Amino acid sequence: QLKFVESGGGLVQPGGSLRLSCAASGFSWDYYGVAWFRQAPGKEREGIACHNTERPTIKYADSVKGRFIISRDNAKNTAYLQMNSLQPEDTAIYSCAAAGILDCTLDASQVLYWGQGNQVTVSS
Repeated sequence: QLKFVESGGGLVQPGGSLRLSCAASGFSWDYYGVAWFRQAPGKEREGIACHNTERPTIKYADSVKGRFIISRDNAKNTAYLQMNSLQPEDTAIYSCAAAGILDCTLDASQVLYWGQGNQVTVSS
């Protein structure tokens, strides 16, 4: 059974950093593209970062570019999202997602599997 184990969310002050992890269980990240999405209260879900496997490609939404870093450690079967310079507007539920092996997508309609989500709150 395919499963994600997400961790690393929580409360952080503005300007701080957090690292989200998404460990794969029952499947290998070697065969999927990974993406991170977030959804803030009252807002639509937003794709913020993706990293595929074949022909490695990385993309970021403008809202996080230069502050967030997506990475993957296939040996540990884990994907990461390093979030720096966090601001209150980054407060949201963050979810990792698996897409096709060739896909680096910020489009939720192309996601094959979703993680359960992790709350990130940026507040002083």
